[in-house]
Amino acid sequence: MMFHEIPLNRPLTPLLDQVPTPDKLRELPVDALPELARELREFMLWSTGQTGGHFGAGLGVIELTIALHYVYNTPQDRVVWDVGHQTYPHKILTGRKEQMLTMRQQDGLAAFPRREESPYDTFGVGHSSTSISAALGMARAAELTGSERKVVAVIGDGAMTAGMAFEALNDAAHQNANMLVILNDNQMSISNAVGGLSNYFSRIWASKSYIALREGGKRVLQSMPTAMNFVRRTEEQMKTMVTDAPGALFESIGFNYVGPIDGHNLDELIETIANLSEAKGPQLLHVFTTKGKGFAPAEADPIGYHAISKIAPVTERAAEPAAKAKKTAASSIDATASAAHVVAAVAPKPKKYSDVFGDWLCAAAAKDLRLVGITPAMCEGSGMVSFAAQYPERYHDVAIAEQHAVTFAAGLACEGLKPVVAIYSTFLQRGYDQLIHDVALQNLDVTFAIDRAGLVGEDGPTHAGAYDLAFLRCIPNMIIAAPSDEAECHALLEAAWQHQGPSAVRYPRGTGTGAAINASTELPAIGRARTLRRGVEVAILNFGSRLEAVAQAADELKKLGLATPTIVDMRWVKPLDEACLVELANSHSLLVSVEEHAVMGGAGSAVGEWLHANGYHCGLLTIGIRDAYIEHASPVQMHAACGLDRDGIVRAIGERLARTQLGH
Repeated sequence: MMFHEIPLNRPLTPLLDQVPTPDKLRELPVDALPELARELREFMLWSTGQTGGHFGAGLGVIELTIALHYVYNTPQDRVVWDVGHQTYPHKILTGRKEQMLTMRQQDGLAAFPRREESPYDTFGVGHSSTSISAALGMARAAELTGSERKVVAVIGDGAMTAGMAFEALNDAAHQNANMLVILNDNQMSISNAVGGLSNYFSRIWASKSYIALREGGKRVLQSMPTAMNFVRRTEEQMKTMVTDAPGALFESIGFNYVGPIDGHNLDELIETIANLSEAKGPQLLHVFTTKGKGFAPAEADPIGYHAISKIAPVTERAAEPAAKAKKTAASSIDATASAAHVVAAVAPKPKKYSDVFGDWLCAAAAKDLRLVGITPAMCEGSGMVSFAAQYPERYHDVAIAEQHAVTFAAGLACEGLKPVVAIYSTFLQRGYDQLIHDVALQNLDVTFAIDRAGLVGEDGPTHAGAYDLAFLRCIPNMIIAAPSDEAECHALLEAAWQHQGPSAVRYPRGTGTGAAINASTELPAIGRARTLRRGVEVAILNFGSRLEAVAQAADELKKLGLATPTIVDMRWVKPLDEACLVELANSHSLLVSVEEHAVMGGAGSAVGEWLHANGYHCGLLTIGIRDAYIEHASPVQMHAACGLDRDGIVRAIGERLARTQLGH
């Protein structure tokens, strides 16, 4: 059945209601499963419409999810999902159906598989291409402990582009591990369409009789190397002839390749998976699925429907015009800021930081032919769509290969080009060795535009960019900027890019404050802060996106009679504005650093190190993310939980001043 709209009312799901867990699913007759798939698809459409979240990938694996839980004795048998975007159907079938309306909300279900959430979530994920390595570890553990447990990894064709996946495949073949890898090919990356001949041979290769003949023949021919090699080459060539290149690739690594098969045909899936689950050695099943399957708009636009926002109820929709008519409150930051930061009485709709970056990238590329843009599979998320369209010869999407992206940029820089690597903070962690060894050590001119820096809301700790300042500022030759709004982001990107050497600009997910961008504004000097408000005794040093909360906190502190703080937007984490710090340390008794980053090793730590090294003894209070993973919630809730909102900053400064007055 094809759905054309997301249901606004909870659908009736009588069959799905009978299978709260996979053990009940396995009691159903096979001929009932298509109806179960229809109900599951409709329920997922409704529940995700209520909460928002990842969408297309889950719709594409409805049948595969049912087949896996039908064949395998989960959770005793291990099913390891890659990335986790596709696991909403898995969550629904594994005891969490009635919790789906809490998805991505504070204290609710996580957006990705999480071991603490359910015994059916065998491995916590969020970053791609980890499933085969984890599943191999589980398969090896089963062998070492004498367990009959079976293990299967489900990985998408996009995730299969990462080197880590092939490292794991190679090792799994080397260890001759008893495991199944399912390559879920939604035709976004690898192969071509399913053909009748291919389907026919795939059923043969997955049959128990073929597997028994194949393994038996190997044993017989082991003492005859020449014959063994001939048979193996013949088999590989036959598979290549009817399935094209992927089969030969995986066979050459050492996997028994089966497929491709239709990932929406439950009978074929169950029969094939059941046969392969009994096979010994490394097996790879290639299935074709359609991203967004069963929902017409998502099938037509799988990228646009990768994730969706919450579908507003009718009453909320009616209220939208009135809400839009409300005026934006004026900024509390002093008029001492430059003209580029003046906020109009009725501010325009704030831009997303990713769009600010995209606009800057296009403008910079128009001025300088040396600019090359690179992204590891994050074109849309990083705001590079316009750049890719305008400058296709200078745009490179290297797929999910962060390490390669960084060293590729280094190679370009060696030849005099000026590459810009657009990458999420959490994913830059995966290219750290390359960042140090291939870029910074050689002092190469590469600019890193680091998106999703800080807390990311509903995606939770797997995607939080909480550590980039700590792991970047310890690297020689690197300079690091932390803009406080859209105008600063645009200006600091330009300043960092014009710098000769490695540089990084970190900015948050979502929209800014509405600050107007003036591209003709004089560029910020590297390592120079800007003082926005003059006060006494207490100086608040803002690093990055919390400037608006800092200004609100300063107003509240003054109102309460606790302090009249100086506000400094530091702009640069490395190098620090040492002249500014000297002046502040000599004129204020307490410096307060505020950053949307881990306190340990962050910008506040850098200030503390400088004060200590230079013999200053004024007080220092660091406000940021504590030594803990911050669970998924709305950004407002996360900032409150970390004390990074107005009230949290006021509370922290007030408590510190109170302790100081008591002599503690």
